[in-house]
Amino acid sequence: MFARSLSIRLKPNSVAEFTQLIETESVPALRKQKGFQDEMTFVVPGTTEAVAISLWDKKESAEAYSRDAYPGVLKALGRVVEGTPQVRIYEVCTSTFHKIAAHVAA
Repeated sequence: MFARSLSIRLKPNSVAEFTQLIETESVPALRKQKGFQDEMTFVVPGTTEAVAISLWDKKESAEAYSRDAYPGVLKALGRVVEGTPQVRIYEVCTSTFHKIAAHVAA
C-alpha cells in the first residue's frame, strides 16, 4: 500500500470552502481512480496549513492519479490554495485501519 501526501497552504479564512471543495471535487475524482483506497484531510487549527493523504493499492496507481486527475483537482482548489502544494509518495509500513499485504523492504 502507498500513501500520497499533499502539503497545502490555504488562503486566509478559506478552511470551510477548502473542506467543501475536497468533498465535492477531490473525493469524487479519487473514487474514479483505479487503486484508490482512502482519503484523509487534516487542517491545523488556527493556521492555514492543511495536509491531504490518499491511500493507494500500489505506487503506480498513486502516480497515475498524480499525472491524470490531480491537475484538474488542483485547478478546482486553486481559489483557496496559496502557492504550489508539495506532493510526496510513501510506502505504508503499518496501519491500524488496513491490512498491509507486503512488508516494506528494508
